Amino acid sequence: MHTIANLLFKLVELFILAMIVRAVLSWFPSDPNSSFHRIAQVLDRIIDPILRPIRRLIPPIRLGGSYLDISFIVVILVAQLIILPILSRL
Repeated sequence: MHTIANLLFKLVELFILAMIVRAVLSWFPSDPNSSFHRIAQVLDRIIDPILRPIRRLIPPIRLGGSYLDISFIVVILVAQLIILPILSRL
């Protein structure tokens, strides 16, 4: 694999990991002064620009009193099933 393709592959993997960490952090309430809250904010700044267009196409699904944001699932599936296989062939 070429160096640039390898770097892109690793960046996509890191992005997926960041999305998973952000999803897990969203399950727990955090104090605005806590380090978990600051980490979540940084991850939001990285992840939201990618998720925002997907959320416009597929808005969160209402489940009782809460919502299920499937944009995370869509982005992870696209990355795992399309982007990473393409990068691994370069």
